[in-house]
Amino acid sequence: MNPERFLSRLRRLPDYKDQIAHVEEIPARAADFAPLDFPLPERLSAALQQQGLTRFYSHQAEAIDNARLGHHLIVTTATASGKSLCYNAPVLETLLLDRSARALYLFPTKALAQDQRGKLESLDLFPDVVTATYDGDTPREERSAIKRTARLVITNPDMLHVGILPYHTGWGTFLRNLRFVVVDEAHIYRGVFGAHVANILRRLRRVAALYNARPQLIACSATIANPQELFAKLTGLDAEVISNDGAPAGKKHFVFWNPPVHDPASGARRSSNAEATTLFTTLVGDGVRTIAFTRARKSAELLLAYARQAFERTTRPELAQRILSYRAGYTPAQRRDIERRLFNGELTGVTATNALELGVDIGGVDACVLTGYPGTVASTWQQAGRAGRRQGESLAVLVAADNPLDQFLMRRPDYFFGKSHEHAALDPTNRHILSGHLLCAAYEHPLTDDDFDLFGGERAAHVTRRLCENGDLAARGDRFVYTGGDYPAGLMNIRSASANQYVIVDDSRGGSVLGTVEEARVFETLHPGAVYLHLGESYVVEELDTLNHRAHVRPAAASYYTEPKTESFIEIKQTLASKDFGDTVAYFGEVVVTTQVVGYRQKQLFSDEVLGVFDLDLPEQRFETESVWYPLPIALVSDLERARLDLAGGVHAVEHASIGLLPLFALCDRNDIGGVSTPWHPQVGAPTIFVHDAHPGGVGIAETGFRLINEWLTATKTLLDECPCQDGCPSCIQSPKCGNNNEPLDKAAAARILGSILQGAKR
Repeated sequence: MNPERFLSRLRRLPDYKDQIAHVEEIPARAADFAPLDFPLPERLSAALQQQGLTRFYSHQAEAIDNARLGHHLIVTTATASGKSLCYNAPVLETLLLDRSARALYLFPTKALAQDQRGKLESLDLFPDVVTATYDGDTPREERSAIKRTARLVITNPDMLHVGILPYHTGWGTFLRNLRFVVVDEAHIYRGVFGAHVANILRRLRRVAALYNARPQLIACSATIANPQELFAKLTGLDAEVISNDGAPAGKKHFVFWNPPVHDPASGARRSSNAEATTLFTTLVGDGVRTIAFTRARKSAELLLAYARQAFERTTRPELAQRILSYRAGYTPAQRRDIERRLFNGELTGVTATNALELGVDIGGVDACVLTGYPGTVASTWQQAGRAGRRQGESLAVLVAADNPLDQFLMRRPDYFFGKSHEHAALDPTNRHILSGHLLCAAYEHPLTDDDFDLFGGERAAHVTRRLCENGDLAARGDRFVYTGGDYPAGLMNIRSASANQYVIVDDSRGGSVLGTVEEARVFETLHPGAVYLHLGESYVVEELDTLNHRAHVRPAAASYYTEPKTESFIEIKQTLASKDFGDTVAYFGEVVVTTQVVGYRQKQLFSDEVLGVFDLDLPEQRFETESVWYPLPIALVSDLERARLDLAGGVHAVEHASIGLLPLFALCDRNDIGGVSTPWHPQVGAPTIFVHDAHPGGVGIAETGFRLINEWLTATKTLLDECPCQDGCPSCIQSPKCGNNNEPLDKAAAARILGSILQGAKR
């Protein structure tokens, strides 16, 4: 495509209202090649040459040579930079030279695993290298043969957790000869999922050691600020970092697109979904192969519905059949079919969640539309990198949502393009997660004191003692033995801190299953009256059966979507750290959060107009987590009173704005964070602002906020100062998730609070 010509045409359209806030032209980059210290085995070299791989990019050569030296590695280069060769070459070299060697590849999704297997088998190294996929879709009659004969097994963390480690005795030969473990897309393993995977990898190392194997670990990741720390937290090992990208890249036009203000009184902007629909349909209408990324499953379905309606109103209604949505929650067969149709050109466009952000080969895509900031610098570049894989010119458009983070970036594009990437946050010693994995480890082989260092030191020892007190483990001499009947891995969902899933059933079709939702999110997404979207179709929740963990839905031609209202309360359980911060003190510690979904709003499709507000009577949910908090000094409170500013509105506004910007510093999603602000907290004895992890036990996000509190709140103050609204708007202090309907809020008080605290921090 020709991005400059396309943007010029957009500027001439009647509906163009100066939405283009910034265009960053990222120049083409030539390849940087480097030789290996010594050549690959002749058969492997010939197989690579057959695919046109005759030279190595500099980062590939560096990774291969370091792997040959036995170093653990983490490779952090851009999308489509050939990271897979960084591990495939040394692994395949070892398998060809040592006929007993084995390797295990871990991918976060089955789609990536299948894609990688296809690439490996295209090298035609059979029978010397027998490759197999071992996951939930593997036929049972094939599993025994895979354990015996496969030399390179491709799986995912879920299957390693539930289907390999608990049955390691059947994998004895494989584990005894395990030389390599590859962890691809390592940046995905953050938060709750990352904490689970970190413990699974420690269990794998422990089980391998039982067979006298100490495999070498190689990880690949999108660019992040702390790759070495991420590798250490994931694996418990130190690694060499390979980050100098030698791959070529075509010229890219990266556009920041800010929807126009449609209501000057409130400062509300036109819906980002509507703007993205216009861009998506215009690109698809021009025959440009396009992915429109969205932040949530519901948004992917909404965008598909909007685009189809738009095409059906034109003279080319057939284009409505050349677009589909792609997200988690679809069956594996549905996702493979969409990938195939996108790859072979049957589809011109796809609306997708970040499920398509990762490296599944979908052929050449020329444009990406990002509906709302994806939440992290790393994910933004990953999504934008899906366009331009053929090294031609490409276009990426970030359509801003009406929230603090997106609007901050629209006004400060240099902050994004010149910013270092975020810190990946995860806590493998989260006791809610660690306790389950210690039970799994004891099931696999009795625990001893020597295992505690691997799983977190004194924290692991403490959790083990608690498990003994509860009767889940029993001390037998110097060993801790699992006492349960069922195997514990089967009771844990590693994608969630909660073990329970709710099944969504369509009562109009005899109770057919549409999908699942984890327990922690069920009241927000499947409350009675909620609109649930699936494959472009709307369903209304008629009943939420909490006893049997089922949500009953029926199809509905709804012209609206729903948004939950929640209320939260917080109690300090234990202070773990504190530091002086200006005229106050910042604290980090453990808290108990009580949340309740108290109602929901119906909002009109396209316009986002509120059609109605409805109350709900649902039970409270309580969980322990980690939080950063800071009280307001008495002098500052007096200053606000003299200025006739609203204290409650001020702390509430600071809470909203700072939560909105924390993802700039911690590799997390806005929904991973919660907050509570109060003009008087009884335990603190002062007005206090809390920002906490939204997952039980905490996953390291609040801790990152505590560590970087000065930089974080400085950016928040900048957001308030530069937002052009007078009294506060969705772009700075209003939150769509606010359980109090964004009342009270006082932007001037928030600016005074942050200004005073930060000024004190400079003294």
